[in-house]
Amino acid sequence: MASAAFPKLFAPLRIGPVTIKNRIVSPGHDTVMVADGCVTEQLVAYHKARAAGGVGLIVMQAAGVHETGRYTSHVLMAADDSCIAGYRAVKEAVSPYGTRLFGQLFHPGREVMETSDGSAPVALAPSAVPNERFHVMPRAMSKRLITEMVDAYGQAARRLGRAGLDGVEVVASHGYLPSQFLNPKVNRRDDCYGGSFENRLRFLREVLSAIRGQLGDSLAVGLRISADELEEAGLPAEDSLAACVSLDESGLVDYLSVTLGTSAAPAGSDHIVPPMSEAIGYAVPYVALVKEKVSVPVFAAGRINQPQDAERVLAAGQADAVVMNRALICDPLMPQLAEQGRVDEIRACIACNQACIGHFHAGFPISCIQHPETGRELVYGSLAKAAIRRRVMVVGGGPAGLKAAAVAAERGHDVTLYEQAPRLGGQVLLAGALPGREEFGGAAANLEAEAERAGVRIVTRTRIDASAVRSEKPDAVVLATGARPRWPEIEVLGAPVLLDAWQVIEGKDPPKGKVVVSDWRGDWVGAGVAVELAHRGHEVVLCVNGYAAVQGLQQYVRDAHLVALKRSRVELVSLVRLYGADEDAVFFQHVLTKEPVIIEDVASLVLAEGHLSVNDLLDELSAEAPAETQVVGIGDCLSPRSVEEAVLEGLKVGSSL
Repeated sequence: MASAAFPKLFAPLRIGPVTIKNRIVSPGHDTVMVADGCVTEQLVAYHKARAAGGVGLIVMQAAGVHETGRYTSHVLMAADDSCIAGYRAVKEAVSPYGTRLFGQLFHPGREVMETSDGSAPVALAPSAVPNERFHVMPRAMSKRLITEMVDAYGQAARRLGRAGLDGVEVVASHGYLPSQFLNPKVNRRDDCYGGSFENRLRFLREVLSAIRGQLGDSLAVGLRISADELEEAGLPAEDSLAACVSLDESGLVDYLSVTLGTSAAPAGSDHIVPPMSEAIGYAVPYVALVKEKVSVPVFAAGRINQPQDAERVLAAGQADAVVMNRALICDPLMPQLAEQGRVDEIRACIACNQACIGHFHAGFPISCIQHPETGRELVYGSLAKAAIRRRVMVVGGGPAGLKAAAVAAERGHDVTLYEQAPRLGGQVLLAGALPGREEFGGAAANLEAEAERAGVRIVTRTRIDASAVRSEKPDAVVLATGARPRWPEIEVLGAPVLLDAWQVIEGKDPPKGKVVVSDWRGDWVGAGVAVELAHRGHEVVLCVNGYAAVQGLQQYVRDAHLVALKRSRVELVSLVRLYGADEDAVFFQHVLTKEPVIIEDVASLVLAEGHLSVNDLLDELSAEAPAETQVVGIGDCLSPRSVEEAVLEGLKVGSSL
């Protein structure tokens, strides 16, 4: 029965021979929870958590159908029968919750990121046309290899059918191999697989026919495709739409999962996991164009991360189901909470990309900065109640303190959190105050709500010192006192105007004239402050200690910042370290050549030089607290890092008390 609040979202949907219980889809996405190409217990637990949370359909991550399809060192493979047991384990884990399970069939073509031993493989494509993102020059496939590849798709589908899955999905999106055959700018063949549209569609048509030949109508067969690759050399949107219509009319597909972008170039790849600079549901108009032309169900992707947004898309008839990937990474219980009308309890994704796709690109299992339990279900999937109820004092209401307090209280402890500022959230509030990062502030609201629901007693505008701790006599003290801006030791002549990034974010404006921002860390702080100052009308020079601005951020988020810097006309100077300043110049040293770099006619210098731990209370209590009082520091109090480490350490400490 559909939810009263979300009647469309919780209505069942027929997809070929399969019915899913609601319209929420966890799409195929690489998890880095694979060993030797096979499913692990970690991956089983990951998908089980989302099934338990109420998702209607899980599409497992891309699985290579052929040995040449190993585009990363941790890709899932379906190229031989060794994959069957792992797929079967996932199916058995999700079935008790009524969740349907599909698997993606994949070959990257020329889109190869890495290999297990670091050497460059021989990449394949319809023609020897290189890509712009990974700078891979592929080998043109022979007809014999094309025939072998088509059969490989069919055999991989057979294996997924043997494992008991409910459907398969061919990945033709994001510039991968089937898209490369479709794209006339990549497919330069002069045989029956190139030239005309029908010839370029032939490979994908043969792949789907091979799959149907193995499965018949017993499993659902779908297609993931980019409606527009949003790149000069990408698959033309009209060809993508024509392919959808033709395959629908032929009866080869039971549904279409529609997205945007391509892996082949930097700007196009940003749409694979769009950052918060893209609007909620921004891809839906592209999806709607496909839905108008086909008869099979159509899935919509593109930053649909709340049930009310999903309901609007479905109610408007723009799609039949919604892909809610990061929403489910951030809160696996989202479907269940939405169906029960508990929308305010949903932990909303903020599209920071730090621990999900950011972990994938770094080769680590995916997680979430707000919900570090994701990817760690085997360890933190269920919280055991504390054997003995303890009085816990948490000092600091930033992300580390909030998470520690919430988890400790949920486990049954008596927890009081103290924050000296009027508001909770710490540096998250600063991040959310910068242009283009407004959603980031949602992390503070989500963590605060989590603590309140757990029963944490919250006291603001209160500074805690050692005497206050002694007076309280807690069983455990968690210090999450954070960090403060670092002012490096530099040579200063005269009386130059010096500010730190926090002062600028909090509203202090430098005098008119050129502003130099000195950025040591290469994260959101320096770049964000530079754009903010440009918006205020200043001429800004961003001087970074690294090779490029925002080099410490995940690529798609980094690209969004670089676009903002370019459009704000911020001048960039790289590979410099701050040396000194006087009343009209800032002095740097090139980090490689050691030569001086001088910025002249400067009105002010803004320091984004990292942070220093606020750990005085931690040091004092560690030295003098009675033996029966546990004292522990977490987050920036231990070492200035990011919100991801802060929340993770909060989880770990809250779970251990």
